[in-house]
Amino acid sequence: MTPATRQEVLGLYRKVLQIAKNWQSASGQIEETMKEKEYIRNEARTLFRKNKNVTDPKLIKQCIEECEARIEIGLHYNIPYPRPIHLPPMGLAHKQGRTLRHQEKLRKISKPIYLKSHDEIS
Repeated sequence: MTPATRQEVLGLYRKVLQIAKNWQSASGQIEETMKEKEYIRNEARTLFRKNKNVTDPKLIKQCIEECEARIEIGLHYNIPYPRPIHLPPMGLAHKQGRTLRHQEKLRKISKPIYLKSHDEIS
């Protein structure tokens, strides 16, 4: 990891922690605000520790983009949790064969960047 990339990652981590510190839940309830703050800190801690040994520049760039997307979406919608995606069910494909593999591939490709790591830690 280059020094510039390292500084960018550390800056994102600090930004997430600052957001958690100043977070206010949409409902305004203290209990919910505290729960959401703790979620933001735990999610950041988990994901940054999970990816601390990543050395591939493309993968590092992807992780940075995911972090930036989750920050923007969280601030825009005032929800710290990842936004759900709605993909059509795979009910039309046979249980095996080419069509099922093709649909699984399409579902994997169509997953938004902000959810790439969410399923791995949940």
